[in-house]
Amino acid sequence: MPTHLIVLAAGAGTRMLSDRPKVLHEIGGAPILAHVLAAAQALDGERVLVVGGDGDAVSKEALRTDGKIRIAEQCEQRGTAHAVTVAAPELDGKGGDTLVLLGDTPFIRPETISAMGKARADGAEIVFLGFEASDPGRYGRIVTDGATLLRIVEWKDADDATRAIALCNAGLVLAETGTLLRLAAAAGRDNAAGEHYLTDIAALGRADGLDVRVVACAEEEALGINTCADLARAESVFQARARNAAVERGVTLLSAETVHFAFDTRIDRNVVVEPNVVFGPGVVIESGARIRAFSHLEGCHVGRNAVVGPHARLRPGTELGAGARIGNFVEVKNAEFGEGAQAKHLSYIGDASIGRDANVGAGTITCNYDGVSKHRTEVGERAFIGSSTMLVAPVAIGDDAMTASGSVITRNVPDGDLAIARTRQENKPGFARKLLAMLRATRRAGKAD
Repeated sequence: MPTHLIVLAAGAGTRMLSDRPKVLHEIGGAPILAHVLAAAQALDGERVLVVGGDGDAVSKEALRTDGKIRIAEQCEQRGTAHAVTVAAPELDGKGGDTLVLLGDTPFIRPETISAMGKARADGAEIVFLGFEASDPGRYGRIVTDGATLLRIVEWKDADDATRAIALCNAGLVLAETGTLLRLAAAAGRDNAAGEHYLTDIAALGRADGLDVRVVACAEEEALGINTCADLARAESVFQARARNAAVERGVTLLSAETVHFAFDTRIDRNVVVEPNVVFGPGVVIESGARIRAFSHLEGCHVGRNAVVGPHARLRPGTELGAGARIGNFVEVKNAEFGEGAQAKHLSYIGDASIGRDANVGAGTITCNYDGVSKHRTEVGERAFIGSSTMLVAPVAIGDDAMTASGSVITRNVPDGDLAIARTRQENKPGFARKLLAMLRATRRAGKAD
């Protein structure tokens, strides 16, 4: 495995018609760069360097992913070889091998890196990654002689014969650190774009008598993202991979193509996911749970054998205990439901703790926000919250306590008590007919005018 890793993350991505740096566009709810850094961290190298060129945004994302990452700023973006030389002060004299990754190529597998490492161990002094493209388009072409890589030609600089080659450059290169830095510094600008291309080190290495080889990967792995169309395709690739991985772990997807995963979704085996479910970032689902149709989950933990939905929304900070049940059109935010607790209909539960085996009736709302601050609601074990109860936080409902339907609860309810907080009903005989007659007369008069 490589000792050091350089992730080239510069480039504003103007072809994406966005002010956001290209590598900060999202796949599966996480920046493209986060996918690449996850692959880099899996390689367990001695140091990871990110070369950025878009100010603080890329650096902040890299450091948020891993505070140990080193940052090098490519203030003047003069090509990939120049980006490697920007990282040179961190690597000069450090020895070992260095792998260069591209910050906009998120699907490289560890097995592919291992294949590059094997080629290096077998005697190759420089190893590039290539792929057979179904539509080579504007990718750089790899010119070979048998197993030997002769040179890499950028599309802009290629003649028709070279453009006919299907073997394309994926952008990754592995070499001894000193060799990589020396050749990157020597890469020239004798090309149509006037940039220092890292691909030039293939020909430079050959001229020095070095063994330069190419390892091929699947085209899907080498997908680079330069346009919004590329991003959409990458999302499709990611979702297909995530669905396949979930099924292989023993997750039942009743309509797999309609389930949307996030980068970090964790679902145990024996979970059933019904159609049209969206998992945002930060979701963990334990074994035996069932996520019913048209539910949206993010930043939440669902315990064993719990049931969510249909048409439920779990927002960040939600914790569902074993066997808890969240039903249709219920929204939960920053709230814990104890084992067996349930809210099955048309409710909002925010900033709350719902005790074990408590029941929250239809139409219940925790009134958690006073216009300035959020406040918590505490509901005890086995409590029963009647339908259409307004729980005005901060407030606590004791164990085995009840609230009557339609109550507005503003004071704590002790254990075992029943709270009734609504005005006394009055019936006014015949008034409904009189009122309707008056309203209809007013309406007729208005039309006559």
